[in-house]
Amino acid sequence: MVHRFVLHNQDICEAGELSLSPGQVGLLSGWGVFSTLRVADGVLFAFERHWARIARDAARLHVPIPDDPEGVRRNLVELLDANHTPNCTLRLVIVRNGGGIWAGPSNGRESDVIALTADTKDWGSGVKLAYQAQGRHAASPFAGAKMLSWAPNLTWAEEAHARGFDEVILLNERGEVSECTSANIFAATGGEVWTPPLSSGCLPGITREVILEEVRVPGIRILEKVLRPADLEAADEIFITSTTRDLLPVRQIEDRQVGRRGTARVALQTAFSAFVDRYVAEHKQPRTVASR
Repeated sequence: MVHRFVLHNQDICEAGELSLSPGQVGLLSGWGVFSTLRVADGVLFAFERHWARIARDAARLHVPIPDDPEGVRRNLVELLDANHTPNCTLRLVIVRNGGGIWAGPSNGRESDVIALTADTKDWGSGVKLAYQAQGRHAASPFAGAKMLSWAPNLTWAEEAHARGFDEVILLNERGEVSECTSANIFAATGGEVWTPPLSSGCLPGITREVILEEVRVPGIRILEKVLRPADLEAADEIFITSTTRDLLPVRQIEDRQVGRRGTARVALQTAFSAFVDRYVAEHKQPRTVASR
């Protein structure tokens, strides 16, 4: 559940008192960008990576964003203080306000920054996945963009839950593995770990990025590789990654038990957790907690 206070541009307000208008085009058309951040000990983990992705996606979607990311970061920290939530999940949204015939009178801003926090979800010890054909269009110029138009993902996740699964593996137009609705996917056999390349249509997840660029474990190679369902089903291990999941093992795909033979995921999880701890320690600053 969303916590009491939210951020609206530079202001902290009660979630139930947030004032928005249907004339802000992005609200009703999904014209905007967002990112979900891990918050640990009051630190916005990998904020600079999240902002870099927001900036790339916003440029593709013509969504104006603030030119002062450090100012945004400070406002987000103020939100954490207001909600007394040094450990949580934070959603940062930038909504385009103008464009098209349904635009309302201008509020003087090209876009609105909205942020909210919630308790971090417990995903359990493993997941069961189903397949979704034609779930990603890898050739789309907007493939991999984290945009507000998220209804297909929510629908597929809801349908998976109704069938007794936790998530779905989205296949692209070539039948290749792309990603899940809100997670990237990895497969490991022996000392090699693979994840689909961005050309498969997957979103460049921040945890995925850190694993590829920063995590190093002796004896394990981490590579991008085109994967098909058969590759997953033959792998020693499968796991999915996201901001709130870390490296979560996959126990079942459709009616097949998978991924119970290797040790790569545990080693990578240990190395990833150590990276997070170092980042938090380096970026943690003493603050005066706001009282409300």
